[in-house]
Amino acid sequence: MSVTTPRGFRAAGVAAGLKASGGADVALVVNDGPDAGAAGVFTTNRVKAAPVLWSQQVVQGGVVRAVVLNSGGANACTGPAGFQDTHATAEHTAAALTAASPRLLLGAGEVAVCSTGLIGERLPMPKLLSGVRSAIRALSRDGGPAAAEAIMTTDTRPKNTVARGSGWTVGGMAKGAGMLAPGMATMLCVLTTDAVAGPTTLDEALRAATRVTFDRVDSDGCMSTNDTVLLLSSGASGIEPTPAELAAAVTAACHDLAQQLVADAEGATKQVAIDVVGAATEDEAVEVGRTVARNNLVKTALFGNDPNWGRILAAVGTTAAAFEPDEVDVAVNGVWVCRRGAAAEDRSKVDLTGRDVTIRIDLHAGDAEATIWTNDLSHAYVHENSAYST
Repeated sequence: MSVTTPRGFRAAGVAAGLKASGGADVALVVNDGPDAGAAGVFTTNRVKAAPVLWSQQVVQGGVVRAVVLNSGGANACTGPAGFQDTHATAEHTAAALTAASPRLLLGAGEVAVCSTGLIGERLPMPKLLSGVRSAIRALSRDGGPAAAEAIMTTDTRPKNTVARGSGWTVGGMAKGAGMLAPGMATMLCVLTTDAVAGPTTLDEALRAATRVTFDRVDSDGCMSTNDTVLLLSSGASGIEPTPAELAAAVTAACHDLAQQLVADAEGATKQVAIDVVGAATEDEAVEVGRTVARNNLVKTALFGNDPNWGRILAAVGTTAAAFEPDEVDVAVNGVWVCRRGAAAEDRSKVDLTGRDVTIRIDLHAGDAEATIWTNDLSHAYVHENSAYST
């Protein structure tokens, strides 16, 4: 169950010395074809890392034959020299892959690059390029799990997934545990499929999937500079699903990975689904859910097992969504603690001792709904992020 489960893909993960821990830190995913269609979505942060700027250009061409990823350094806010490092990584990867597999005949413009780690420092290029060469030698149809481990930063476990169609498959890997906020979550994700699909179909499927999955993960309200989600198609199954079938499978894979991201969020002791119903529009449902997800008073209350619905209602009131304050209902883990904007069932009935929490907010303003996934705010999150760069 990995990025190499679909036919036509090989991957590897190796240690190149980028991480002080000595762990795996360079991953490579190669599309052996016969097709090489691709699509991508990227962070909407105006401050974009060099690999994002490079990969956005690559994806515009609609062809990606390889993705090289590194942890241990974000290569963000590194100026023109950092962009040149990314370009050099793609050139080196293309040349080394072509030398190892001449039938690929790929150029730098067909190599996407992704990086994750500390912002503001250039990558040690000799180590990175040596790692690329090692990864090429290690490429395997069984290399997906190793690649998923190599892209981890503060993640505690690798994240892999598979969604199956009729004779074709979607596979994927992702990393992300902090700076998880929309556009898309601090994450790198590579999705693969052996379905036959062109760049336009892939792009439509990926955007439909990320809109209701990764873009609705909001762990800590912090948007990264490096977010990248890529979808590659090898066409090796010879089967062309309908656009709806492909979109459904890609969405299932993204949903699974998104839930794994939230479950592994830095310092989290609660995994929280905020269901907003009865909204006038879907966008307003998302706005309400996201506002509650980002509210530190709500998040700390959940950490303390306190079903403090007043904090939830107060957060809802800061939005521009259409609703009447005296008509809003709120339930926490199935107990309607607030009805018509006032106290209802006894909050002591709410059991918050488990990890999973569901907050349901009914605005009674329409028929639209949306779910935002988040987590609590714990001592461990503050500790980990106060010492991240040291």
